[in-house]
Amino acid sequence: MTALDPAAGHETYGRVFMRYFRALLRDPPALIAMAVLAILLLCALFADVVAPYDPVKQQLVMRNRPPLTPSMTEGGFVHLLGTDELGRDLLSRLIHGGRVSIAVGLVGASVAALIGVTLGLLAGYYRGRVDDIVMRTVDAMAALPTLLIALFFLFVIGGGFWNLVIVLAVVRWRIFARLTRGMALSLREQAFIQATRAIGASDRRIIFRHLLPNMLSPILVLFTLEVAVLILAEAALSFLGFGIQPPDSSWGLMIARGREYLRSAWWLVTIPGLAIFCTTLSLNLVAAWVRAVTDPVQRWRWLT
Repeated sequence: MTALDPAAGHETYGRVFMRYFRALLRDPPALIAMAVLAILLLCALFADVVAPYDPVKQQLVMRNRPPLTPSMTEGGFVHLLGTDELGRDLLSRLIHGGRVSIAVGLVGASVAALIGVTLGLLAGYYRGRVDDIVMRTVDAMAALPTLLIALFFLFVIGGGFWNLVIVLAVVRWRIFARLTRGMALSLREQAFIQATRAIGASDRRIIFRHLLPNMLSPILVLFTLEVAVLILAEAALSFLGFGIQPPDSSWGLMIARGREYLRSAWWLVTIPGLAIFCTTLSLNLVAAWVRAVTDPVQRWRWLT
């Protein structure tokens, strides 16, 4: 039985889903955080439909207008969050920027998890030379600051969405590798793994059918936290000019462009900063809830 199996072991997927859904309803902070993330994901997926204005359309006569400013175009909406230094609607740019920032977090964490979990499983299961190579690489990368390594690579290859995703995945895969390798070393000595090996199961089957399912709970929690970390990393790198490049928009780039007008147009920095804060806080609350409901020791309190 893995960490994500239902407690009874005989329930259908529908009943298991209802157990977790009721557990979510009993945790208001996690429920609110999940709702916030759902809204952000829907806005990111349907940004072209949700955004009231074209995010790159400039109206210089509407520069740095405060929130709730009426539009000067015929049939236009109110600029709910105001406009930026080029007269572009801030809400539209926030929605489209959220699409980029969230995509960087999700794709970067997915690539990092794929690389790190695979190498961690191989290192923990086979040990020996494979373990030495993987862990010495992890130790070498851990000796340098993550942001410094990312800045160096982005300086060499340039900014942009895919370059940013690749660089962040390269510098963050070690987190997943270290976690997975430690769990693999512990699980490979368990009786059920020894029994599976004794009946002639292949290494591939042991790794992906027996080791990996028993690691899903901590990996899922780490993945959720890493999405928040990469969103913050994207904001920092874009703020420094090495991340997302104009005319594309991201929350970090919006803060970088708005800091020059901090005294006269505070909303240019405050609003995308609040968006980053709410997103990362929600991800941390959801990660804490996932940790509680998937942990074999604690989940009975939530699921029964």
